[in-house]
Amino acid sequence: MRLSLSLALAVLLAGPALAQQPRPATCSRDLFQNEAGFRQQQTRLAAVASADPATQCRAYREHVVYLQKSRAIFATCQGGAERERNIAEMDSELVNYRALIANRCGGR
Repeated sequence: MRLSLSLALAVLLAGPALAQQPRPATCSRDLFQNEAGFRQQQTRLAAVASADPATQCRAYREHVVYLQKSRAIFATCQGGAERERNIAEMDSELVNYRALIANRCGGR
């Protein structure tokens, strides 16, 4: 009984420490590059708005890859409400672009 109480107390005390893992030293750079990448993606998507379907589909697939990488950066380098908000936004955009690809690009 005493052992299980000690174990439960240890888990409770370790919880916050486990939730706040140290962030990689590259996070500042990664977040900066992620922001620059976002602007590049917006420019690319605008540029293919009137392009042929194959070009649009390629741009949509590339954007999905960017969103996946961006989500991983937010998950690793941010915390709290900002992290949750950005991850939710990336998840929503991933759903939208995957649906767009499925509808316009034959799912490929």
